[in-house]
Amino acid sequence: MSSNLPQSPSRAHGLICGTLEPGPLNAITDIDGVAVGHRTLNEGDLRTGFTALVPHPGNLFREKLPAAVEVINGFGKSAGLIQVDELGTLETPILLTNTFGVGTGVNALIRRSIAENPEIGRSTGTINPVVMECNDGYLSDIQAMALSEADAEAALNAAGRTVEQGSVGAGTGMSAFGFKGGVGTASRVFDLGERQHRLAALVLANFGRPGDLVLPDGRRPHPKQARQSEERGSVIVVLATDVPLESRQLKRIARRAGAGLARLGAYYGNGSGDIALAFSTASRVSHFEESDFVARDILREDKIDVLFQAAAETTQESVLNAMIASPAMRGRGRSKRPSLADWLRVNA
Repeated sequence: MSSNLPQSPSRAHGLICGTLEPGPLNAITDIDGVAVGHRTLNEGDLRTGFTALVPHPGNLFREKLPAAVEVINGFGKSAGLIQVDELGTLETPILLTNTFGVGTGVNALIRRSIAENPEIGRSTGTINPVVMECNDGYLSDIQAMALSEADAEAALNAAGRTVEQGSVGAGTGMSAFGFKGGVGTASRVFDLGERQHRLAALVLANFGRPGDLVLPDGRRPHPKQARQSEERGSVIVVLATDVPLESRQLKRIARRAGAGLARLGAYYGNGSGDIALAFSTASRVSHFEESDFVARDILREDKIDVLFQAAAETTQESVLNAMIASPAMRGRGRSKRPSLADWLRVNA
């Protein structure tokens, strides 16, 4: 591994996913304008939180982004995905949280959008808040429904270029392959149209059976005392790129997140909610467009393979980063999850 490449939790252990080079931060914030923030609750029986992804620093309702969603397996309770799939645009920040925090996140995004755009629901249409979830109920008291709109707002207000990974925000109480899961990110750079472009991922990793994990070097870690069980977790993958794309192309790219999950040993079990959402920052869709026709640049279809490759690589590395950055954790009752980083140190 070249010493001048950006480090990540997985690369620090010599685990390299694919052949494309990472961006300067090896994070989704390598896409200009994208910001990420967390709000973490880690006290008593609570291991939960919100993670906020802000796609650009402007008014997202007025200046939407092309977007698409791919439901790999639909055992999930997310909000806003139907309209993203139908209209091909994203018009709010994205919130990630636990299953019972979705409604709270929806309300927070609605209030934030109305504050910025008082005409919403009055002289113009309503707002489509996007909130996606995984179930952190093994480590956290999910029935407490402890997350508030203020927590969601705190995550949004904390958004910046530095992305903390592991057991933070929405990833605080998540599990993956019998180990501690969480939030992870990675990016890739490549050349298109005589200039460098980027694609990056942010994941909320809460999926995979113990013993199914396959590392890039072929090893198959198995957490001690973990029993083989049904695949009943979930994973959320958010992909961002600066390549000009239409929503149909973004859906094709989102689908390739599944390739990254499969490389890790996932098979998208019946009880797993596996969802990928992709957006491009290269153009904006005006809510108050006056012209009947709009011209936009989009990528030639036969040049899209490098984005497929980047989607698979960044998804795979993001999940590993989420796991390796997460220390062992004890949670509600007698629940506990070991750290993949500890396994890697013992089995180096």
